Amino acid sequence: MSDGGSVLVLTNPYDVTTDLVLRLLAERRVPVVRLDPGADLRTGASLTAVHRTADQRGTLRTASRELDLTRVRSVWVRRPSPYEDPQDQDDQNRRFAAEQSFWGAGGILASLPAAHYVNHPWHNRAAEFKPAQLSTARRCGFLLPDTVITNDPAEVREFIARRPGGAVYKPLWNTPYRVGGEPRAVWVREVRRDEITDAVSVCPHMFQARVDKLFDARVTAVGDRLFGVRIDSPDLDWRHRQHLMRCAPVEVPDSVARGVVSYLSELRLVHGAFDFAVTTAGDWYFLECNPNGQWAWQPAETTRGIAHAFADQLEKGSEP
Repeated sequence: MSDGGSVLVLTNPYDVTTDLVLRLLAERRVPVVRLDPGADLRTGASLTAVHRTADQRGTLRTASRELDLTRVRSVWVRRPSPYEDPQDQDDQNRRFAAEQSFWGAGGILASLPAAHYVNHPWHNRAAEFKPAQLSTARRCGFLLPDTVITNDPAEVREFIARRPGGAVYKPLWNTPYRVGGEPRAVWVREVRRDEITDAVSVCPHMFQARVDKLFDARVTAVGDRLFGVRIDSPDLDWRHRQHLMRCAPVEVPDSVARGVVSYLSELRLVHGAFDFAVTTAGDWYFLECNPNGQWAWQPAETTRGIAHAFADQLEKGSEP
């Protein structure tokens, strides 16, 4: 085994995407510890951190591993379970335990002094705010669809009226939503001026000019390596019916590549999944960037390349 320290992977047990990278790390004989802190710390795993004036140390113990936290070379924050309430406690103690776990265990795992984070959880969270994404994208030179984020119905009606090519609505966050007890996804969809009611005033909503696109594009960035995929779909939101979309590798224009690298640097990210709408004129309009996006659904050659890029990042650890 390599003596450069272990890779700590934070994810749930059903995350099969992670296995693609873990197999590569195993082939390279890089030691890996996999942990789902929201669940494992309630079912036998233990986490300890000691802070002193002279030093800092810590230990993670699982059923099969004991890990010196000062020897973690990289942390991959993938898809860990939320810190949930222990079910054998009353309501007050359940809430207390869940919040203490989030702030305690979450704080320990985000504060390993020698580790290279892909991505750091605090940077992930900061980069998830769509207004911040749009502001950063503009500074990095991307083209943007005209956008309004407001809880003023009159502002929305005026915005839509001034968009002859139409407007779309998209949620600011993927909040779980149910209708009649059944889960419903809130997709990007076209919206008309006469659909806007005073209910908009309840909370901010985001509306954008519809881009007359030829196709969608996903650019997966891992460090300075970019992987572009063209997405052709019959739907405005290609995520709606993924079984109907077609994907193929596509070259990322130099101007877009420079913007991606600048965006990652500004938000202190190693990985980002960038979505663009591409017009017949070849203009790439920035839509959003998921700082922890899925990528294993892409063509096999692209998926393999991304997996190797992640393995390289995790193996190298922090820069000297």
